[in-house]
Amino acid sequence: MPELSEEHSPSPAGNAPASPHTLVRLSANGVRPGGVDALFQAVSSAVGDAPALLALARDAGKEWPRPGEGNTGLLWELLATVAAIDVAAARVFEPHLDALAILAQAGHDPAHATGTWGVFAAEGQGFRLKAEAKGSSVFLTGSKPWCSLAPLLDHAVVTAHTDDGGRAAFAVDLRHPGVTCGEPAWVARGLREIPSGPVRFDRVPAEPLQGTNWYFSRPGFAWGGMGVAACWLGGAVGIARDYRDSLHAGILSGREPDQIALASLGELDRLLTSTLQYLAGTAERIDRRERDSLEQGTAGQGAAGQGTAGQASAWSDALRVRGTCAGAVERVLSVVGSNRGPAPLAFDEKYAKRTADLALYVRQHHGMRDDAQLGALALKGDAWW
Repeated sequence: MPELSEEHSPSPAGNAPASPHTLVRLSANGVRPGGVDALFQAVSSAVGDAPALLALARDAGKEWPRPGEGNTGLLWELLATVAAIDVAAARVFEPHLDALAILAQAGHDPAHATGTWGVFAAEGQGFRLKAEAKGSSVFLTGSKPWCSLAPLLDHAVVTAHTDDGGRAAFAVDLRHPGVTCGEPAWVARGLREIPSGPVRFDRVPAEPLQGTNWYFSRPGFAWGGMGVAACWLGGAVGIARDYRDSLHAGILSGREPDQIALASLGELDRLLTSTLQYLAGTAERIDRRERDSLEQGTAGQGAAGQGTAGQASAWSDALRVRGTCAGAVERVLSVVGSNRGPAPLAFDEKYAKRTADLALYVRQHHGMRDDAQLGALALKGDAWW
């Protein structure tokens, strides 16, 4: 079972707080990639430096597991741990690792994917990217919004509209002269090192990744959405640790926490532990399903949005996980913010950055609209209960 714990035995109350590199434990698998502790230390040292974080993400992509391949919980654990160190760092790591997973799911060897990668799948009013087939080649023309870190990336998995009325995914070289990165009007106080601006494509060659609508119907689309939720939850763990550390500091200065402070810490422990356990259980189910499907010769063929009574689909799992993690994040931000007050937001740069980054990142969740999707699926029988 996952736990919100130290890497070693817990220290007596009032002792120095844990290292910021303490794992956010999800996976029962004790075998982790070599050098992961050094990588977490490097992430801590590179906070705020997007190019340095991209280089670390590239290194992680060579060794970290991919979702659905037997170690999904470990992948989410590693992403959550990065987010607990720095939320924006996770916002760098997650899309690079997701892009490599997409390539693998499309039948490409990620080991041959050089450089750094992003995933540009958002749509927006006034933006449209069209895929045009010319003989055996495909070219992309148009624009795409919300392209995070585009000027710093080498490649991206990009979705574009196709002639048959659907959308398909393509691998694109962002260094092609037909790619123009627009200046983002990025005024956010959160994720300031991760500007997300528009990108213009002018007859840019693109490599198709499977067919129309494959990108959205594959189970990996849901898995990627849950990987983002693991990052949200890791950021919440970081904020809860900040709060716990503030109580430790108070004890060391002779100020014992009162009942309200302890009750709040207890609520955080209960909330985070149960959410971590749920995330871990979902990872185990994903791997078990894929293992069973592989034995039956059907691995990766299930649609993300389909399921039968008593057997939840990958997409309904994603909606549950994302909603549960987003709710936990909102509650952690509220509880810790109310208890710590304005001073750390004004004078503690690390804590203020973490809260601003996480508050913006979790807005990727669509709230009640996602719950409405989940409700529609449950009405059709796509539920465990």
